[in-house]
Amino acid sequence: MGKIEWAMWANEQALAAGLILLTGGIVGVAGQFRDWEFAAYGVAAGFFVCLLEYPRGKRNKGTSMARTGQYCLTVCVKVFGPLTSNYYIRALLHAVICVPGAFILPTVLGCVCLAIASIIYLIAAIRGERWVPILPTKETGKPSGAGIEEPPQNPPPRPPVEVRRKRLEDLEGAAYVNPIPVTANEM
Repeated sequence: MGKIEWAMWANEQALAAGLILLTGGIVGVAGQFRDWEFAAYGVAAGFFVCLLEYPRGKRNKGTSMARTGQYCLTVCVKVFGPLTSNYYIRALLHAVICVPGAFILPTVLGCVCLAIASIIYLIAAIRGERWVPILPTKETGKPSGAGIEEPPQNPPPRPPVEVRRKRLEDLEGAAYVNPIPVTANEM
Protein backbone atom coordinates (compact mmCIF):
# COMPACT_ATOMS: atom_id res chain seq x y z
CA MET A 1 0.00 0.00 0.00
CA GLY A 2 1.08 3.55 -0.64
CA LYS A 3 1.91 6.17 1.92
CA ILE A 4 -1.03 8.26 3.11
CA GLU A 5 -0.67 11.98 2.48
CA TRP A 6 -2.29 13.42 5.58
CA ALA A 7 -2.00 17.02 4.42
CA MET A 8 -4.51 16.47 1.61
CA TRP A 9 -7.06 15.18 4.11
CA ALA A 10 -6.34 18.04 6.48
CA ASN A 11 -6.76 20.58 3.68
CA GLU A 12 -10.20 19.25 2.71
CA GLN A 13 -11.24 19.00 6.37
CA ALA A 14 -10.07 22.54 7.16
CA LEU A 15 -11.78 24.01 4.08
CA ALA A 16 -15.05 22.32 5.02
CA ALA A 17 -14.60 23.49 8.63
CA GLY A 18 -14.06 27.06 7.44
CA LEU A 19 -17.27 26.95 5.42
CA ILE A 20 -19.21 25.46 8.35
CA LEU A 21 -17.76 28.05 10.73
CA LEU A 22 -18.65 30.85 8.30
CA THR A 23 -22.21 29.56 7.90
CA GLY A 24 -22.67 29.10 11.64
CA GLY A 25 -21.36 32.60 12.25
CA ILE A 26 -23.81 34.07 9.77
CA VAL A 27 -26.67 32.19 11.46
CA GLY A 28 -25.53 33.40 14.89
CA VAL A 29 -25.29 37.03 13.83
CA ALA A 30 -28.54 37.01 11.84
CA GLY A 31 -30.40 35.26 14.67
CA GLN A 32 -29.06 37.74 17.25
CA PHE A 33 -28.01 34.91 19.57
CA ARG A 34 -26.88 35.84 23.06
CA ASP A 35 -23.13 36.63 22.84
CA TRP A 36 -23.50 37.05 19.08
CA GLU A 37 -20.07 38.70 19.04
CA PHE A 38 -18.58 35.20 19.04
CA ALA A 39 -20.67 34.47 15.95
CA ALA A 40 -19.24 37.58 14.28
CA TYR A 41 -15.80 36.21 15.15
CA GLY A 42 -16.90 32.92 13.53
CA VAL A 43 -17.69 34.76 10.29
CA ALA A 44 -14.26 36.39 10.21
CA ALA A 45 -12.43 33.21 11.26
CA GLY A 46 -14.33 31.06 8.75
CA PHE A 47 -13.54 33.50 5.96
CA PHE A 48 -9.85 33.54 6.93
CA VAL A 49 -9.66 29.73 7.08
CA CYS A 50 -11.32 29.43 3.66
CA LEU A 51 -8.82 31.87 2.14
CA LEU A 52 -5.90 30.02 3.72
CA GLU A 53 -7.08 26.53 2.80
CA TYR A 54 -8.53 27.08 -0.69
CA PRO A 55 -5.20 26.71 -2.53
CA ARG A 56 -4.35 23.03 -2.66
CA GLY A 57 -0.78 21.93 -2.11
CA LYS A 58 1.21 19.78 -4.50
CA ARG A 59 1.13 16.06 -3.76
CA ASN A 60 4.30 14.03 -3.39
CA LYS A 61 3.24 11.76 -6.28
CA GLY A 62 2.80 14.76 -8.58
CA THR A 63 -0.83 14.00 -9.44
CA SER A 64 -2.15 17.26 -7.99
CA MET A 65 -5.23 18.94 -9.37
CA ALA A 66 -5.48 22.65 -8.68
CA ARG A 67 -8.84 24.04 -7.66
CA THR A 68 -10.57 26.42 -10.02
CA GLY A 69 -9.19 29.92 -9.60
CA GLN A 70 -6.68 29.04 -6.91
CA TYR A 71 -3.67 30.71 -8.57
CA CYS A 72 -4.26 34.17 -7.06
CA LEU A 73 -4.70 32.78 -3.55
CA THR A 74 -1.70 30.46 -4.05
CA VAL A 75 0.50 33.49 -4.69
CA CYS A 76 -0.91 35.24 -1.59
CA VAL A 77 -0.37 32.19 0.64
CA LYS A 78 3.11 31.60 -0.80
CA VAL A 79 4.16 35.15 0.18
CA PHE A 80 3.97 34.28 3.88
CA GLY A 81 6.57 31.54 3.41
CA PRO A 82 7.11 29.28 6.43
CA LEU A 83 4.07 30.67 8.26
CA THR A 84 1.79 28.96 5.75
CA SER A 85 3.91 26.12 4.39
CA ASN A 86 4.82 24.61 7.77
CA TYR A 87 2.10 22.26 9.00
CA TYR A 88 3.11 22.63 12.67
CA ILE A 89 2.22 26.31 12.42
CA ARG A 90 -1.04 25.57 10.58
CA ALA A 91 -2.01 23.00 13.23
CA LEU A 92 -1.37 25.51 16.00
CA LEU A 93 -3.16 28.31 14.10
CA HIS A 94 -6.28 26.19 13.54
CA ALA A 95 -6.27 25.04 17.17
CA VAL A 96 -6.15 28.65 18.38
CA ILE A 97 -8.78 29.86 15.88
CA CYS A 98 -11.30 27.22 16.89
CA VAL A 99 -11.40 28.06 20.62
CA PRO A 100 -13.51 31.29 20.68
CA GLY A 101 -16.15 29.84 18.39
CA ALA A 102 -16.92 27.08 20.90
CA PHE A 103 -18.74 29.55 23.17
CA ILE A 104 -21.85 29.87 20.99
CA LEU A 105 -24.00 27.09 19.60
CA PRO A 106 -24.10 27.97 15.86
CA THR A 107 -20.31 27.86 15.52
CA VAL A 108 -19.59 24.78 17.66
CA LEU A 109 -19.72 22.32 14.75
CA GLY A 110 -17.30 24.42 12.71
CA CYS A 111 -14.93 24.60 15.66
CA VAL A 112 -15.00 20.85 16.21
CA CYS A 113 -14.27 20.26 12.52
CA LEU A 114 -11.42 22.78 12.67
CA ALA A 115 -10.00 21.05 15.74
CA ILE A 116 -10.04 17.74 13.84
CA ALA A 117 -8.27 19.43 10.91
CA SER A 118 -5.70 20.76 13.37
CA ILE A 119 -5.01 17.22 14.61
CA ILE A 120 -4.66 15.92 11.05
CA TYR A 121 -2.25 18.76 10.23
CA LEU A 122 -0.22 17.82 13.30
CA ILE A 123 0.00 14.22 12.05
CA ALA A 124 1.08 15.51 8.61
CA ALA A 125 3.77 17.68 10.22
CA ILE A 126 5.09 14.77 12.29
CA ARG A 127 5.33 12.69 9.11
CA GLY A 128 7.44 15.43 7.48
CA GLU A 129 4.97 16.83 4.96
CA ARG A 130 5.13 20.46 3.75
CA TRP A 131 2.87 22.68 1.69
CA VAL A 132 4.29 23.17 -1.80
CA PRO A 133 2.29 25.44 -4.13
CA ILE A 134 0.85 24.24 -7.43
CA LEU A 135 2.04 26.75 -9.98
CA PRO A 136 1.16 26.67 -13.70
CA THR A 137 3.80 25.28 -16.03
CA LYS A 138 4.26 25.94 -19.72
CA GLU A 139 3.35 22.89 -21.76
CA THR A 140 5.61 22.06 -24.67
CA GLY A 141 4.35 20.20 -27.69
CA LYS A 142 2.07 20.72 -30.61
CA PRO A 143 -1.44 22.05 -30.11
CA SER A 144 -4.12 19.40 -29.73
CA GLY A 145 -5.86 20.17 -33.06
CA ALA A 146 -2.73 20.33 -35.24
CA GLY A 147 -3.07 16.80 -36.66
CA ILE A 148 -6.68 17.10 -37.87
CA GLU A 149 -6.95 18.09 -41.51
CA GLU A 150 -10.71 17.82 -41.96
CA PRO A 151 -13.34 17.47 -39.22
CA PRO A 152 -15.57 14.38 -39.27
CA GLN A 153 -18.70 14.62 -41.38
CA ASN A 154 -21.00 12.18 -39.61
CA PRO A 155 -21.92 12.13 -35.91
CA PRO A 156 -20.60 9.52 -33.47
CA PRO A 157 -20.54 6.59 -33.18
CA ARG A 158 -18.56 6.31 -36.39
CA PRO A 159 -17.95 2.85 -37.83
CA PRO A 160 -14.53 2.09 -39.34
CA VAL A 161 -13.92 3.50 -42.83
CA GLU A 162 -14.18 0.07 -44.48
CA VAL A 163 -17.66 -0.59 -43.08
CA ARG A 164 -19.20 2.82 -43.71
CA ARG A 165 -22.01 3.15 -46.18
CA LYS A 166 -20.90 4.84 -49.39
CA ARG A 167 -22.53 8.11 -50.33
CA LEU A 168 -24.02 8.53 -53.77
CA GLU A 169 -21.57 11.36 -54.58
CA ASP A 170 -18.61 9.09 -53.76
CA LEU A 171 -19.69 6.35 -56.17
CA GLU A 172 -19.41 8.53 -59.33
CA GLY A 173 -21.09 6.86 -62.22
CA ALA A 174 -22.59 3.97 -60.34
CA ALA A 175 -26.19 4.95 -59.91
CA TYR A 176 -28.84 3.14 -57.99
CA VAL A 177 -32.09 2.82 -59.81
CA ASN A 178 -35.17 2.30 -57.73
CA PRO A 179 -37.03 -0.67 -59.21
CA ILE A 180 -40.36 0.57 -57.83
CA PRO A 181 -41.18 3.99 -59.19
CA VAL A 182 -42.79 6.39 -56.77
CA THR A 183 -45.63 8.45 -58.17
CA ALA A 184 -46.89 11.78 -56.92
CA ASN A 185 -50.19 10.21 -55.73
CA GLU A 186 -48.39 7.86 -53.30
CA MET A 187 -46.55 10.59 -51.41
